[in-house]
Amino acid sequence: MTLRLDLLRHGETELGGGLRGSLDDALTEKGWMQMRAAVVEGGPWDRIVSSPLQRCARFAAELGEQLNLSVHLDKYLQELHFGAWEGQSAAALMETDAEALGLFWADPYSFTPPQGEPVSDFSSRVLSAVARLHSTYAGERVLLVSHGGVMRLLLAQARGVPRGQLLNVAGAHGALFALTVAADGSLKEGH
Repeated sequence: MTLRLDLLRHGETELGGGLRGSLDDALTEKGWMQMRAAVVEGGPWDRIVSSPLQRCARFAAELGEQLNLSVHLDKYLQELHFGAWEGQSAAALMETDAEALGLFWADPYSFTPPQGEPVSDFSSRVLSAVARLHSTYAGERVLLVSHGGVMRLLLAQARGVPRGQLLNVAGAHGALFALTVAADGSLKEGH
């Protein structure tokens, strides 16, 4: 039995772009609008699962209340922790740490930001969480409200994107994608 998993990336945040990671930024009004617009034609869902960071969880709570659905917060579906790079933009890092940033962009699995979470650990954490979702909710359609890195990772897996090209997978603020999760953990884009 499969799990139908819809991925919704949080909207624009108050502190803007850059590597937000574990920072708990709030959504801007535009960010709320992006997320509300994304789900207008979506669903129907059986339940909502969300990262506990407020840029995801507050929208998930609002939508859950509107749709009378339970919302489960899962810390394992949080964004990659960027360590010393948290809160910094790529432009700022180009001025202070260009070589390291280049290594990370070239192959995020081979280079970890200083004091950051290795992408291989992040990948294991997220894929294990998705496997738990499958074992708990197989046969259902679940909305996952999460982050750009989580979305990139899952879409890359579904599309067969080579590990080194993970950061080339796009997913704008408020983007909504559909995945099917099989019993063996394999991912396919679409339902």
